[in-house]
Amino acid sequence: MVCQTRVRHEDRREYTKHMLRLRHASQINGDEANEIILLNSHDGTSSYQMLAGMFRFVCHNGLVCGDTLADVRVPHKGNVAHQVIEGAYEVLKGFERIQESRNTMRIITLDEGEQEVLARSALALKYDAPDKVTPITEAQVLTPRRFDDRGGDLWSTFNRIQENLIKGGLNGRSAQGRRQRTRPVQGIDQNLRLNRALWMLAEGMRQLKA
Repeated sequence: MVCQTRVRHEDRREYTKHMLRLRHASQINGDEANEIILLNSHDGTSSYQMLAGMFRFVCHNGLVCGDTLADVRVPHKGNVAHQVIEGAYEVLKGFERIQESRNTMRIITLDEGEQEVLARSALALKYDAPDKVTPITEAQVLTPRRFDDRGGDLWSTFNRIQENLIKGGLNGRSAQGRRQRTRPVQGIDQNLRLNRALWMLAEGMRQLKA
C-alpha cells in the first residue's frame, strides 16, 4: 500500500511525505501479514523512518505495532541505502516480539468492564479529551464489524476498537447535540500516532493481565 499527504500547492506534490507498507509475498494468502512501514519525504525534510506493522486482510486494516519497538530512523546523509537496508533487518527482528504479544493477547479474556475501560481509554486518546464527553460511546467502538471479531479476548477487543476509531463511519453527537458521523483517520502522521498509542494501550492491558 502506498499513500502520501495532501498538498495545497501542486509544486510540492513531488516532495511531500509518503508512506509505503511492504509485506512479503508469502504472507498475502494468510489472515494477517507482517509489514515494514516506510516513511519518507523526497525533499529530505524528514528522515527515513521504518516501523513494524501488521495488516489484517479480512478488514483491509493496517496496524502499527509498538512505540519504540522496531522503530528505525535514517537521516538523509551518508550511505543512506546501506542504512535503510540495515534498518529493515532491525525491524524484521522486532516481529518475533510482536508475534509473542499477539499470541498472548489472543489467550487473555477480558470481561465487559475491562473491555469498556479499554474502549474509554482509546476514546480519550482519539479525542484528546479524558474528561469530556466524546461524540461516540464505548459500546460503539466495541461493536464488531464482522462475525469473527466478536470474541472477548484482548486481541479481538483491540482490533474492534482500532478499526472503529481509524475507519470512522460511526453515528454520534457533537458537544452541542448535533448529529455527526465520525471521519476516518487519513493523515499519515495522525494515523500513525493514534495507531501506535492504541497498540501501547493494548500492550499495557496485556501486561496487567499476564
